[in-house]
Amino acid sequence: MAVTDEAITKIKAMLISGELKAGDRVPPEKELSERLGLSRSSLREAVKALELARVLDVRRGDGTYVTSLEPAILMETMSFVVDLHQERAAAELLEVRRILEPGSASLAARRITPDAAAELRACVAAVEEDSSVEDLISHDLAFHALVARASGNAYLHGLLEGLAAGTLRGHIWSGLMQDKAVSATLAEHAAIAAAITAGDPDLARALMTVHVSGVESRIRAAA
Repeated sequence: MAVTDEAITKIKAMLISGELKAGDRVPPEKELSERLGLSRSSLREAVKALELARVLDVRRGDGTYVTSLEPAILMETMSFVVDLHQERAAAELLEVRRILEPGSASLAARRITPDAAAELRACVAAVEEDSSVEDLISHDLAFHALVARASGNAYLHGLLEGLAAGTLRGHIWSGLMQDKAVSATLAEHAAIAAAITAGDPDLARALMTVHVSGVESRIRAAA
């Protein structure tokens, strides 16, 4: 095992054991390197890696802290990977969404709160067929994020947020406008929202499956 990997593993063990918790200040570099039996250089590299992974937050002049460790924060690194690959792997990314989003919609129908239901309805009502492509993209991101959040599963929400890929959605909505399919797509959103807010998990799952499958089919046909 490389020394940097060993350092990461040891810090991870501290987090798992509870020796370090969310929000804690990490011991100074010299103290921590001695406690873990690591060189300061390998520890420094490990801290850099864990900062990129959003596990640690290095505050210049203040120290290093453990982040909140919330799934949405830890999944942010995945969104970076998605942004890099979205052009050549668009269909596969949508395939993953087709697997996850119907389950998210089903859970949302079981768990959505009155406030979240009102927010979802407002999101659907905020755009029309003649809205700008920028507004449609913002709506699409918000709609799917609201459904994922309403699922009540922070890990599922984090995964779906990581798959959001705004640039890919731009291509999708531009294509929908060219094909005059915006109205139908917005109607699908409205139907999904209605099923969720009505508390019908099976219908919500089915409608979301059809919705994401349709987008996936368009992307595959255009490839």
